[in-house]
Amino acid sequence: MNRYVKGARGERELLSIFAQMGFSVMRSAGSGVNSISPDIIAIKSGKGFAFECKAWESSVAIEPEKYEVLKSWESNTGLRTFIAWRMNGKGWFFIPIAKLRQAEKSYRISKKEAFENGMSMEQLISMDMNATIQK
Repeated sequence: MNRYVKGARGERELLSIFAQMGFSVMRSAGSGVNSISPDIIAIKSGKGFAFECKAWESSVAIEPEKYEVLKSWESNTGLRTFIAWRMNGKGWFFIPIAKLRQAEKSYRISKKEAFENGMSMEQLISMDMNATIQK
């Protein structure tokens, strides 16, 4: 299965999960093609999240331009912005974009780092939205 098809399927899955939990959700037009916004936005009762979705195996990498777009999006909207990583056999994991590390040509996070710095769906939903966005 090509990467775009796998990614689009993952985005639709996450969209459905949040919709079933009562969130108002939207998937960005051109998701996976343009770099002007996150893939998914989910809002409920003033609590909102933005997600860049990935369904890769051992690590996640995003280009510096996309990282800057996501940081700017978080700053401009006040929505917590995450890498939503669907790991086979483990489900979804949510990593604050500030936890990605700069590498030579991208911003990256390994599966081990994701487990150390990310959170499960339950942890994401229960997090304190009044806490300051990590810089």
